[in-house]
Amino acid sequence: MTGGDPGNGCQNGILDLMELMIGERGLPVPMELSSDPFHVLVSTIISLRTRDAVTSTVSAALLEQTPDPVAMLALEPAALEALLRPAGFYRQKAAQLRRICVILLERHGGRVPATTEALMALPGVGLKTASFMMGMVFGEPAVCVDVHVHRVSNRIGLVSTGAPEQSKAALEALFPLERWTGINHIMVRFGQKICRPVRPLCGACRLQRRCVHAGGIAKL
Repeated sequence: MTGGDPGNGCQNGILDLMELMIGERGLPVPMELSSDPFHVLVSTIISLRTRDAVTSTVSAALLEQTPDPVAMLALEPAALEALLRPAGFYRQKAAQLRRICVILLERHGGRVPATTEALMALPGVGLKTASFMMGMVFGEPAVCVDVHVHRVSNRIGLVSTGAPEQSKAALEALFPLERWTGINHIMVRFGQKICRPVRPLCGACRLQRRCVHAGGIAKL
């Protein structure tokens, strides 16, 4: 595993400025309730195409009733779907969660596996979710790149890539290992508050002079 040049303070300074602008150091939504791997995995699946506030509410209600794979499988499928309904795509998410619970019990002793490969072998778990789990839950340096991180890092000129997987590799090359895990939370919040998908608040952004989108002096 390699990381960017630890002596390169430019990229680190950009992350620091983003963090100052978003004005908070809170946990990502899937970790607000608990750091238990099963809880975080469930909340991450619920968060797909779902607003943060809804993710928090639905996750809290579901995990209160089903705190582990055994309890979740004991819940009637219709009851599971009803708890997930506010989050959207509730039938698909319910089926996915039930399949995951079966595999966790059959292959992993009821525990969420702590390797990227094993996580990605779970139904519907891709590189983004696996990277999030490895970095935030299991403490292994990992850059989690979703559509927000891909958009923001390309828009400001940190990277120039065509797909999230390419952005992941590019960001890993730019930043030292100790910054990898925090990149997702900082850039997602920055993309929600400042560098919005439509009508970004460039006038309020302290990265203007460095940002390609805002006509900054040079590509980073």
